[in-house]
Amino acid sequence: MGHACVDVYQGAVAALVPFFVSERAYTYAAASAVVLAASLLSSVVQPLFGALTDKWAMPWLLPVSTLVGGAGVALAGVGEDRVFTLVVVALSGMGVAAYHPEAARVARAASGGSHTAMSWFSLGGNLGFAAAPLLVSGVIATGGLGASPLLVVPALAGAALCVAALRGLKDPATAGAPTRTEQPVARDDWASFVKLSGAVVCRSIVFIGLSTFISLYVRERTGGGEVAGTAALFVLYIGGAVGTVAGGKLAARYGRVPVVQWSYALTVLAVAGVVLVPGPPLYVFVALASAGLYVPFSLHITLGQDYLPRRMGTASGVTLGLTVSIGGLASPLVGALADATDLRTALAPLIGLPALGWLLLRTLREPGAEGEAARSS
Repeated sequence: MGHACVDVYQGAVAALVPFFVSERAYTYAAASAVVLAASLLSSVVQPLFGALTDKWAMPWLLPVSTLVGGAGVALAGVGEDRVFTLVVVALSGMGVAAYHPEAARVARAASGGSHTAMSWFSLGGNLGFAAAPLLVSGVIATGGLGASPLLVVPALAGAALCVAALRGLKDPATAGAPTRTEQPVARDDWASFVKLSGAVVCRSIVFIGLSTFISLYVRERTGGGEVAGTAALFVLYIGGAVGTVAGGKLAARYGRVPVVQWSYALTVLAVAGVVLVPGPPLYVFVALASAGLYVPFSLHITLGQDYLPRRMGTASGVTLGLTVSIGGLASPLVGALADATDLRTALAPLIGLPALGWLLLRTLREPGAEGEAARSS
């Protein structure tokens, strides 16, 4: 539940984009720069926090980073100054970045290492994503961008939930950390981890690209209004709730790597449908794209941790954070192309990225004996 409250603020940034366009007359490129601001600082500090949590447990980061993430988005609609907006959104991104590596470590400890249980933890974040467009639309459509301070409420609830979760662990400062007599036996498999990370970067660019522009795109393609765009963004996010849980269960039966590979293949077809199919059927392909993007989400985390068993914080920082936020770095390019041509043309290159991800994944193998353990969990 705490994870849901944090990831509201990842989804909220994209949900704010149509309001910046309508209320402040932002161009597509300017609007995508807001997403870039949230992603850029996050991308820089994410591996740093991952490396730090490999050396020192920092459970206090969970409530503090939740509050920072919420404060940035809450201030995004205050005032008209564009630089101020970019700074506070970047602050929110830093808070979200600080949360994920430590949260993944504590969640793995609380779940006893179960991949299925980790999919439930990931589900929390996906529910936060799904709730973001509804929350933002409800607040901003009613009170305008000036009502954005009300968006701090999930952060307050999330910080309280994080404190309660930490109190439930016997010793959150050492939970999940190997002792001197329990050092991991397996070696770090950097080659496999780099391939996995490359695929997740492809997934991130597709997901952030769709998140940023799907609301505006659906309005154009269906002739619908603000409700049609919000509904499309909600479908994109809520499909992740189903996909994440399904991913854990499918992996327990068929193995993580095959499930991840087939998910990327599905995403190629789904994104092509989003770009090429007109009218209301477009929503079906948005849902399929959501499933393809989210089924492997929690599996990325556990695969990354098992490929780097000696550096789980770093692995979590990359698979759960850096490679999620890095998609925001590409969003201004999509926005600039949309300004020069149209949204459909700008989104078309996203079709090829899941195919590239599949090529990177096709030679991966389950990491050691952990692959068998994953099936029985």
